[in-house]
Parts: sequence; structure tokens; C-alpha cells
Amino acid sequence: MSNPWLAVPLSDYEGHMNSPEVQQLSALADLFAEALARCRPVSVAILGIAGGNGLDRIDSGVTKRIVGLDCNPTYLDAVQARYPFLPGLDLHCVDLAGSIDDLAPVQMVHVALVFEHAGTDRCLDNALALVEPGGSLAVVLQLPTTVAQAVAATPFPSMQNLKTHFTLIDSAWLSRTLEARGFHLVSVTQRSLPAGKAFWMGFFRRK
Repeated sequence: MSNPWLAVPLSDYEGHMNSPEVQQLSALADLFAEALARCRPVSVAILGIAGGNGLDRIDSGVTKRIVGLDCNPTYLDAVQARYPFLPGLDLHCVDLAGSIDDLAPVQMVHVALVFEHAGTDRCLDNALALVEPGGSLAVVLQLPTTVAQAVAATPFPSMQNLKTHFTLIDSAWLSRTLEARGFHLVSVTQRSLPAGKAFWMGFFRRK
């Protein structure tokens, strides 16, 4: 079955995420910046990089290798066009729920709203395999709510096709699972959003 994200134009995704009903792009960029500030990684991998939201928060004096992974090649084309000046920008078109290239591990892996779409089987394995010994993993999840839809209604109908491919991930379960796999939870950040939603970011360190 074709990945539903291949049918979502980047303009629809960014328009939806930046709409008054959602307002999530800036929140996600802020959380990425927080993770970068905590780790100050020489190398970073972003799973589900989309159009590169938050890449402007990278200090190129510190971070010299930036690996971006996404299943939609047009998203990656946009990242390359928007950020040609970033050092060591290395983009890969992959399905995160399947096998990925044999990539060299990085000091920090950032995974924001990806497990909800790609699952926590092979995608989680891929994320953990990219973290070098002693490295860090930042995971952003959408918290459950009783007052808002998982995918908010906005004037971008292609986004509604993702509803049946979206499953909330329990942050407590994820923390236990990662602990069992050698990743210690260092800190948690919660960020409230419009329409009653909220983000949870767990920052983990590989033992």
C-alpha cells in the first residue's frame, strides 16, 4: 500500500500545521531548538523532516552534519532549496516504517510526530540505531485529548486522509520501552497548543 504522505503536498502540510486551528509549526520548532540547546550535537538526524521546519534553529558553528529522512521526495527537494547553506546536509528518501540505508550514527536523533504515523516497530528500531553510544534521542508526541480531533479540520483536505493512519503513542509506555533498550529519560517538556491539544517531548540519553 502506498504511503499516504506521498499524496500530501508540502503546501497543504505546512498550511495545515500553521493554520489558526492548529498552530503547531512554531511549537515544534521551539521543541527542536530546546533539544539542540540541551545536547549541542555535532551531528543530528531528523526523522520526518518534511520541509525543514526548525532547521533555522541549528547553530552551524556547532552542528556539522545534518541527516534528514522523509518518505516524500518533494519535501526533501524543498529542504535542499531552502537550506543549501547548512553544512553537511545529507537527505535520504526512505519509508521510516521499513528498512533504511546503513547510515552512520549521530549524536542526536529528533523524532517529532512520526511514531504516530509510522508506528513503533521498525520505525523505532531505525531511530534507536541512528543514536551513537552516549548520544541523545528527542521524541515529540501528541498527548491524548477529549476535546480535539487527532487531525484537526482545516481548509487542507489532503491532511484528512491521514486520520486512519494516525495512532497516539502513550508517553509512559514509550519511556519504559526505551529504558529497557538502554535509553534513560533525562527530561520532559510539555507544550500546550490551541484547541486543547498538547505536545510531550522526552529527552533520552543512550547509556
